[in-house]
Amino acid sequence: MATAETMLPTSPTDGPSKRKRSPSPGDSEQPPLSRRRSLSPPPSRLVEVPKVVDVDPARRAERERQLAARMAEKELEKLEKEKDGKKEPAFDAQAEFAKLTSTRSGGVYMPPARLRAMQEAASKDKASAEYQRISWDALRKSITGIVNRVNVANIKHVVPELFQENLIRGRGLFARSVMKAQSASLPFTPVFAALVAIINTKLPQVGELVLTRLISQFRRAFKRNDKIICHSTTTFIAHLVNQAVAHEIIALQILVLLLERPTDDSIEIAVGFMREVGAFLAENSPKANATVYERFRAVLNEGSISHRVQYMIEVLMQVRKDKYKDNPIIPEGLDLVEEDEQITHQIQLEEELQVQEGLNIFKFDATFLENEERYKQIKAEILGEGSSDEDESGSEESSEEEEEDEEAAEEKQGIEDRTQTNLINLRRIIYLTIMNALNYEEAVHKLLKVQIKEGQEIELCKMIIECCSQERSYSTFYGLIGERFCRINRIWFDCFEQAFREYYETIHRYETNRLRNIARFFGHLIATDAVSWNVLDCIKLTEDDTTSSSRIFIKIMFNEVTESMGLKTVAERFKDPEVRMSCRGMFPMDNPKDTRFAINYFTSINLGAITEEMREHLKNAPRIIMEQRRAMLEAESSSSDSDSSDSDSDSSDSDSSSASDSSNDSRRSRHRRRSPSPRRKDIKPARSDSRTPPRRDRRGSPSPPPRYREKSREREHERDRYASRKDSPPPRRRDSPRRRDPSPDRRDRGSTKGRPRARSPPLSPSPPPRSRLERRSRSRSYSPPRRGKETRRDDSRDRDIEKPRDDRRRRSVSRERYGRR
Repeated sequence: MATAETMLPTSPTDGPSKRKRSPSPGDSEQPPLSRRRSLSPPPSRLVEVPKVVDVDPARRAERERQLAARMAEKELEKLEKEKDGKKEPAFDAQAEFAKLTSTRSGGVYMPPARLRAMQEAASKDKASAEYQRISWDALRKSITGIVNRVNVANIKHVVPELFQENLIRGRGLFARSVMKAQSASLPFTPVFAALVAIINTKLPQVGELVLTRLISQFRRAFKRNDKIICHSTTTFIAHLVNQAVAHEIIALQILVLLLERPTDDSIEIAVGFMREVGAFLAENSPKANATVYERFRAVLNEGSISHRVQYMIEVLMQVRKDKYKDNPIIPEGLDLVEEDEQITHQIQLEEELQVQEGLNIFKFDATFLENEERYKQIKAEILGEGSSDEDESGSEESSEEEEEDEEAAEEKQGIEDRTQTNLINLRRIIYLTIMNALNYEEAVHKLLKVQIKEGQEIELCKMIIECCSQERSYSTFYGLIGERFCRINRIWFDCFEQAFREYYETIHRYETNRLRNIARFFGHLIATDAVSWNVLDCIKLTEDDTTSSSRIFIKIMFNEVTESMGLKTVAERFKDPEVRMSCRGMFPMDNPKDTRFAINYFTSINLGAITEEMREHLKNAPRIIMEQRRAMLEAESSSSDSDSSDSDSDSSDSDSSSASDSSNDSRRSRHRRRSPSPRRKDIKPARSDSRTPPRRDRRGSPSPPPRYREKSREREHERDRYASRKDSPPPRRRDSPRRRDPSPDRRDRGSTKGRPRARSPPLSPSPPPRSRLERRSRSRSYSPPRRGKETRRDDSRDRDIEKPRDDRRRRSVSRERYGRR
């Protein structure tokens, strides 16, 4: 039986397109019962048509047919070209580059190597549009790069580089780059204004274009109520006015426009504009400046704006009162233009402005080469470059010396960096690292990787403290960072101690919130022993050595320490000998006034437990002061007594009337025993007849100075001398009790009222009155002050010797008084 396989013709092309069936087990040599037509031979060239995916079968068939027709046409074209013997043209780099640059989007992606090849091929013809387009792109990139890296330090070096570029052709690019860079970084506005002022002196059309575009941008932003663009634009215009690029009339017109219909945004912009340009207007237009401030005051009195903006106006008034000390006309280092070279543009706010937006776009220049040559001449005039070959070449030796000098100057510039650019960058890196950290461990780990030069470790500590102070409330995140750094290395430990001393000395410069955060930060470090308690030696807790800010700082810091450690632990820590030595300034004991102040201060901040020692000292202070004064007085009296004893010994040898002196002395001593003068309660009775004043009790008030005691001795001496001339009654018995009558003389006078007055003894036996110096020297010579055992022995000897003398004196006096009766 015949199979399908035997009926179909076999061909080598049918294999992949036809499906074969498995052969039957029958004999394959038998002829088939019926024959089919054989297939046509395959074509010599096959065109593979891709399959089209479509849901509709009719549409799919039509699309496949059209696709097959297009591919067949391409194949026919190739066959015809092969028959004719023509080859494909080679790759035209110039044409491809022209096609690439002519498209709006810049064309498709091109590999860099192929792009460079295309640019090299296109740059062979410098008059072509492709070359001009390449030079335009290079000019745009160069101007943008130079403008973006200008600052106060390198502006003198950047300006020559900027003049190397064709600023006349690229003035639109320069204006756009400067305005974009200034709006992105407002603190650098004075630098960009100085750069425009320098270029304006040589190329005034560039400065005029920048000013025109700024005024146009302000007008558009003011109409759109775009506060951000208005603020940046007015700031730039203010600094151009300060640099004399723009006339002050434009500043006054802007202020009038902003203050005409006051709103919160317009007043805020006007205040910021006035802070920048106010110093210039006060110096050059004082009347207009006064008018503007009168308008500000009127707006403030109207009260139609919010309290925040009213406060801004008040701050502006204070800035004016301080004479704009923080907003000078031209900052230091940016006064680079001489007054004779300044070119001022008088552009009005309401006039028609030619912004020339077409200068930002590339346009083909038919006279490109001529314009380039012309700018080279202008550049040579601006930069002072010589055109002759002699000036350019010079001798080889001189050129080598100049190169060496330039290298040495570059090295010196690299060593002496006074711009603090690197320091600012370091602080920025530290700040960003801290802000981007999730926890304190990550922050410490990242900060340790920051490359810090030797000697700049203190900057890291200060940046951590400054970041902590800027928070609204204290975060332990910063305290844990500082604690970890102090425990890692001794260098950070010393840096944080140094920072504590510096911040304590300048704490009065910080506002209350920042002060509180700094105090709690250092309180955390002290409570955790991250820094030593020896840092407290810089604190002197007296009324004169502290301010209100420092007292608040100490209070908040110790409250943080007490919360962490507990009051009992803090009191025990202050009893440690090492801590007590370091904290002597906090516990003053030299002056009772300072001690009392410290006690009151610690008690007011709930730290009275640490003032026990000072309270005990304050109780014993009077006794200690008395002892010190007594020691000083004894030292002074001993020195004076030694001098007086020498003078008394000399005078006693030359005295001829010693007997009369002794009798007079005996009368005085006897009268003193019989009629004692009233004594103070704190003075004990004298032990001998000597005129040494009795010792006072230690608990009593301090003894008066020596001169008062001498005066009292003189008064007593005079009273005894005059009383000795009267007739005294017979001596009383010692056994009779004494009355506490303070005036015995009055009692005697009353008893003798009715009797005739007794005659006083003759004045012949009494000696003439002595001078004060003799009485003082004699009274001191009788009893020298006690100094020790030796002086006591000498006193006892003198008393034993003087006893018989006193007895004889008493007998002679009694005979003289009562012998006549």
